[in-house]
Amino acid sequence: MVSLTLAQKGTPLPYVAGALAEYANETKPNSYSVQWQEGASLKGKDKAANSVLIDNGQEFVGSRAAEAFILSALPTPVETAQWIGFAQERLGGAVAFKELELAFSELDQHLQMRSYASGYAVSVADAALWGALRASAIFQRNLKIAGQQVLGPALTRWYAHISAQPFVERLVAAAANAQTAAKPSGAKVTTDQGSFDLGLEGVEDGKVVTRFPPEPSGYLHIGHAKAALLNEYFARSHNGKLIVRFDDTNPNKEKAEFEESITEDLRLLGIHGDVVTHTSDHFQTIYEYALKMINKGLAYADDTPHETMKEERMNGIASQRRDQSVEENLQRFELMRQGTEEGLTWCLRAKMSVDNPNKAMRDPVIFRCNLTPHHRTGTLWKIYPTYDFCCPIVDSIEGVTHALRSMEYRDRNPQYEWFFPALELRPVAIKDFSRMNFVYTLLSKRKLQWFVDSGIVGGWDDPRFPTVRGIRRRGMTIDALRQYVLMQGASQKNMLLEWDKIWALNKKIIDPVAPRHTALLKKELVPVTVVGGPDVPFTKDQPRHKKNPELGTKQTVFSSLVFVDQADAASFAHNEE
Repeated sequence: MVSLTLAQKGTPLPYVAGALAEYANETKPNSYSVQWQEGASLKGKDKAANSVLIDNGQEFVGSRAAEAFILSALPTPVETAQWIGFAQERLGGAVAFKELELAFSELDQHLQMRSYASGYAVSVADAALWGALRASAIFQRNLKIAGQQVLGPALTRWYAHISAQPFVERLVAAAANAQTAAKPSGAKVTTDQGSFDLGLEGVEDGKVVTRFPPEPSGYLHIGHAKAALLNEYFARSHNGKLIVRFDDTNPNKEKAEFEESITEDLRLLGIHGDVVTHTSDHFQTIYEYALKMINKGLAYADDTPHETMKEERMNGIASQRRDQSVEENLQRFELMRQGTEEGLTWCLRAKMSVDNPNKAMRDPVIFRCNLTPHHRTGTLWKIYPTYDFCCPIVDSIEGVTHALRSMEYRDRNPQYEWFFPALELRPVAIKDFSRMNFVYTLLSKRKLQWFVDSGIVGGWDDPRFPTVRGIRRRGMTIDALRQYVLMQGASQKNMLLEWDKIWALNKKIIDPVAPRHTALLKKELVPVTVVGGPDVPFTKDQPRHKKNPELGTKQTVFSSLVFVDQADAASFAHNEE
């Protein structure tokens, strides 16, 4: 019997080799003894050794070598071989997210009228495809969160069907048993992860609703990623629902371009809202609540100049317009709604307090005029609600149970809670978590926008930017970003983080699967003659990664003429050997 050992934490997870071996056991019982072993490698520090197959004393190290051995003894018609190649090349290894998305779509299309990848019964192609998808963190993430919404109904149906096959169940059960056996009884599990205990009140399983409300005025940065992941984490951990809501209340800054980029970045992060909404969907409702506040004497129109209003709020001085009649306020709010010349000089303020020690409670502005066309509603509206006014209203009417937001809003939490009884709305529980701040790093969209507008950077995806796209261009993987954010937990302690750890985590993920190449800039290349070098240049195949033969080989040229960088040439000493 041939022995196949699989590393539980191998990169990639060796499910293809395991599925092929167990499939072979279906066609010819006891062909392979399959077992899982703790660790990322079965050969010390050799990360390519994610599986080891032994046949009559001969070792085949690495999943590709094991797969090739197993496939050599199985019938593989042309179509079957094509889908095996699809599993290995299109679904396995370090495949880019967009390429994976295309592969998922292609596979879903193929399976729409089929129960199996090739033929009319389970074949080795199904085993290989299932193994590649089981090993894909992106597929598993999307399967758990979004299912058919992203992966397609045919692919999710087929995956569930193959997962129920006896040979697959044996492999999965063996992996689970090995994982349990690897943990000593009563051992304390330690993780490099912060606490997620926010002390949420009123949590009912299946009824928790959280929301992530980005403003479409820029690209997602790493701080937004934390907010999105935490809201998603709490929704999923309580079998609840996540709402992705675009807070599009400022037409001066917002663009459809930003909304599209945010949607794509969230998808890259594996975050899929159960519902996607816009604050602009509720503009009419918010307007009616503003009228209700005026009629209840809880809001007033104000034309105090901006600087004077700022000074009065700072010093606890009431506005001269604070005690206007309801009729006067309604009349001026109507002028605001029409966008008249006079209406443009007014704003609407909530009548909360004049001298509350918390200055956020000092009659905040809740509606402003703006004649800029909105990217969704056009010129329908000439007035727009502020974030602080629309947020509690929309949270309540959309069914949000827990509003989780960063601690920069803490002073405004009493303001948020004030609106619920004032407007007779269902209250929403609110909890804070700390912002993710990095040394020498700007996360303010306003300041980042200045760099873009000034032409100092190439755009929001500049690799020097802390946006999701920027750090992706610099080489950050989505897996590393997700892991790092979740490692921070939901702490309320403000921290100034270093970039070193996230890049170290990224290196740990890509090092085993990144091919090695050498490159020089064409500009200012310096030719160097190596005395005693080959008279005739020749090429030789060299591994792309010495510890991962699965990455294949590259052709390396050996010659007496080599090229070096200008800086290196300048460092050479005379007659240096």
